[in-house]
This record gives sequence, C-alpha cells and structure tokens, in this order.
Amino acid sequence: MFRSLQDDDHDLVTLSVNGRPVNARKGQSVWSAMAVAGQVVTRKAALSGEERSAYCAMGVCFECMVEIDGLPNQQACLRRVANGMSVATQDITEDSEEIDEGL
Repeated sequence: MFRSLQDDDHDLVTLSVNGRPVNARKGQSVWSAMAVAGQVVTRKAALSGEERSAYCAMGVCFECMVEIDGLPNQQACLRRVANGMSVATQDITEDSEEIDEGL
C-alpha cells in the first residue's frame, strides 16, 4: 500500500512494531515506518473497537496514537524512529479507562 521514495539503505535503524522487526531510515516518523512496513493500525476505537489509523499524519487529528517504549498515547506521526524502539498498537476501550481513575 505504501512505499518509500528513497532507494538507498543508508542510516537505517531497526525498531519493533507489534513485536515484528522493522527497518526504517533515521529521521523517519514512526507512522511512516509503520505504513511502509504494512502495519497501519495504530489503535482501536474506544467505543466500537474498530481499527483506527493515521488520518492527517501531521499531528492534528490524534488518530495515530500508539504506545512507544511502554509510554501510551504517543503520536506516531510526530515521533522519529530510534534504533531499538518498541512500538505497539493501543487497545483503548471504556474498560481500560477505569485503570486511569487513580492517576
């Protein structure tokens, strides 16, 4: 579905997306690395549970929220990849909000 316009393999980093190793170029956004790797689901909708993905890819819509290195609610389109980074799809539901009540 998505592909990179650059053909060179310079400055590659390796990150994990949902447990799968992904190679990306240094300076690339997490969202673009996910898209090129074919992993476009960033989170699940809180009420319906439907899969969601980035909409604007520039930090306005908040549809690209993922968990990065254990921190939830990170915008994948605004974060840059780093070697060894771990990215996971978020599964946010009404039930998961109960966990945050004590914060």
